Amino acid sequence: MKKDINSIMNANYSYTEDFGDKANLGMPPSKKIAILTCMDARLDPAKFAGLNEGEAHVIRNAGGRATDDAIRSLVISSEVLGTKNWLVIHHSECGMEAFTDEELSKTLEDKFNTSEGKYINWMSTSDIQECVKQDIERLKSSPLVSSDINISGYMFDVKTGKLTKIVNN
Repeated sequence: MKKDINSIMNANYSYTEDFGDKANLGMPPSKKIAILTCMDARLDPAKFAGLNEGEAHVIRNAGGRATDDAIRSLVISSEVLGTKNWLVIHHSECGMEAFTDEELSKTLEDKFNTSEGKYINWMSTSDIQECVKQDIERLKSSPLVSSDINISGYMFDVKTGKLTKIVNN
């Protein structure tokens, strides 16, 4: 583990050597885009969407779901920092399909000897495409989301890298 941390620090040192004009990037994303996607390590939104630093906000969580915290970040992104286009991007072979909320709660109860896990909505699923639709609907119906925000939903295929549109505003 220490070796991994050291390699991160070494990579960061190299990164700072060519940081240059990035010090002048503005806080608002220049392309006025925000992406809500999964934390899965196989997804690199900047690469698959052709984005550079300073061009978009990327909000990540387990499953890429429109949770209260994701909505908080997206609303700040739009209302404070001017994003106008939101992309909800879920993906194939998502780990959120590997368990049910009940199974995870029971596993955690057995491991940590507490029932706290049953009070969390883990948002497991058996249908990722349906989750994209649910998340788009949740965002569109939020009283905190402006009607002028363009919200669209996509699936990312982890085997091909292809984005497929599921929902368009």
